[in-house]
Amino acid sequence: MTHEPKIALVTGANRGIGLEIVRQLARLGLQVILTARDATKGRQAVQHLKADGLEVGFLELDVTDAMSVLALKEKVEARYERLDVLVNNAGILLDEGENVLDVEPETVRKTLESNLIGPWLLCEAFVPGMVRRKYGRVVNISSTAGQLSSMGGYAPAYSVSKAALNALTRQMAYAGGKHVLVNTMCPGWVRTDMGGSGAPRSVEKGAETAVWLATLPKDGPTGGFFRDKKAIPW
Repeated sequence: MTHEPKIALVTGANRGIGLEIVRQLARLGLQVILTARDATKGRQAVQHLKADGLEVGFLELDVTDAMSVLALKEKVEARYERLDVLVNNAGILLDEGENVLDVEPETVRKTLESNLIGPWLLCEAFVPGMVRRKYGRVVNISSTAGQLSSMGGYAPAYSVSKAALNALTRQMAYAGGKHVLVNTMCPGWVRTDMGGSGAPRSVEKGAETAVWLATLPKDGPTGGFFRDKKAIPW
């Protein structure tokens, strides 16, 4: 008896950590849907993966647009019938080097729309189906910038958005029950467009814990915050 491959969706996945998560999940045999706001860049990323022998699908998605999320849900259900794994990777960092007393309200709003409300909308779209089918894995890509236990003054809008994403993770873990495992993780400082070329970590290492959480066994953790496959303080 052959088992159908799990179907996974990764947001903001045309480059960086998101793209590497797609690559690693596809190598493990999952049926992966790469999403990106820019359809041209998204399709180019899929072509690169196909050139490496990996079969990956593409769907356009703007996580800050509720109608885009709804359209995505309809396309996933029409084409794949279900979603087993959701990786909320899309996110922005707009206020590095800014002071919490000076950051523009519009910067805060844009950051929260992308880093918190987007993942929230996607969970609302797909977690109920996971609960019904009694299987699901949700991975929220966070940051130690969002750790309340060590938070300083770095990138206030970004840090607050990631702390809020961590809180959302706890709420979704409760809603998911024992069959839908919802966790958040910090990839570390990774050599990507966001992290910069001077970052100490490879993109492969940055993606590793997200892939582990996306493929947890049924007795795996839920409602946790992880780095390098180890629980870290909130």
